[in-house]
Amino acid sequence: MKLIELEIGQSANVVNLNELADDVRKKLMIMGLLPNTCVTLVRKAPMGDPLQVEVRGVSLAIRGQVAAAIEIEVNP
Repeated sequence: MKLIELEIGQSANVVNLNELADDVRKKLMIMGLLPNTCVTLVRKAPMGDPLQVEVRGVSLAIRGQVAAAIEIEVNP
């Protein structure tokens, strides 16, 4: 499943960031979005882009195109 498919309030673990360009992947990893990290979707903009996610207590805005390349596994 991809991060863009997550429903508001749902949490998931990041599985893979390999589909992203190197510079984008590095920026996200510096901000704490790493594999095996829990991410929660806080809200989506009215047109669905960008997404606001919470990672390790920090709120991040992520473009839809980037979120569509982040593979996640939904927490039960």
